[in-house]
Amino acid sequence: MELHLNTYGSALRKKDEMFEIWVDRKKVKISPQKVSSIIISNAVQISSDAIQLALEHNIDVVFLDQYGSPYARVWFPKIGSTVLIRRRQLEMLSDAVGLDFIKSWACIKIMNQYKLCKLLISKRDWVSEESKTKLESLRSYAISLYNAEGTLSEISPTIMGLEGSASRIYFGTLSELIPSAYTFKGRSSRPAHDAFNAFLNYAYGILYSKTERALIIAGLDPYIGLLHTDNYNKKSFVFDFIEAYRSLADEPVFYLFSRQKVKPEYLEAVHKGLKLSTEGKKFFAPYFLEYLDTIIRYRNKNRKRIDKIQTDAHAFANYIIGRNERYLESSIETQLANFLNPKESFEAEEEECSPG
Repeated sequence: MELHLNTYGSALRKKDEMFEIWVDRKKVKISPQKVSSIIISNAVQISSDAIQLALEHNIDVVFLDQYGSPYARVWFPKIGSTVLIRRRQLEMLSDAVGLDFIKSWACIKIMNQYKLCKLLISKRDWVSEESKTKLESLRSYAISLYNAEGTLSEISPTIMGLEGSASRIYFGTLSELIPSAYTFKGRSSRPAHDAFNAFLNYAYGILYSKTERALIIAGLDPYIGLLHTDNYNKKSFVFDFIEAYRSLADEPVFYLFSRQKVKPEYLEAVHKGLKLSTEGKKFFAPYFLEYLDTIIRYRNKNRKRIDKIQTDAHAFANYIIGRNERYLESSIETQLANFLNPKESFEAEEEECSPG
């Protein structure tokens, strides 16, 4: 389990080879065998012997700032699971595991795009047959991507090209489905060219932070990317891992616009574009965070929607070091197989389809 300490004045100490936690003058003892990581935030005290006990059991100690973003971590200097995970990430650049992950992750992203559009179209009887037919090409792009042959470095341009083609159709469909006052011409960022993309950029920014945090807590290095460019000081693996979760931002942003909840004062002009104003951020942030904190059933447990990223990151980290047999949740694995098989029907469903 993850041990979260975020209550002002709480403390973590070592007592008889156990973790002793003090919160509001109450103490609880926990065996290090039951702890996978320790998350420290706010004004929490942790003793040096507690840190030593954690490292002796290969438990990551991660420190978060007031915004929930990691700013430091402590790990054992000898080879342990954290170092092994990072080594395996490097090896994945040239082995079948990395190639399979990138293919599957990209296909799940396209599948999520397809499912959201199918669900939205099913509620609108005025959508043209041409648009419905165009949407079906997303499945074709995913099949071509999954069947691409070669090493990861050889087919990376193909993967990114097919992803881009699918995204153009996806965002074109979303633009067609929202009220005409908000229609937009494709995806734009830094800056956004329209209101929809301004909200989407802000949502993606929050999602990037959540994804980076999940990777670090799971022991994965956010800088060792597979598909995205591995440049100095660029969190390449965050860009890789977030792809299959973008629907967590797309869906709530779309519903804001479809229900005409966006006001002009929520936006302000910047050079050659738009961004959210202070009032817009005050309006949107609670709405989006509430959506992310909604409880859903995932991996046989009730979890916050955003916690899917954390559980998936742990599953993936354990998979690449041989502790798990798979990194995808079984129902997602089945849905992906059906999506990539043109002989199977793939009807729009109410439940979400993010990776497991």
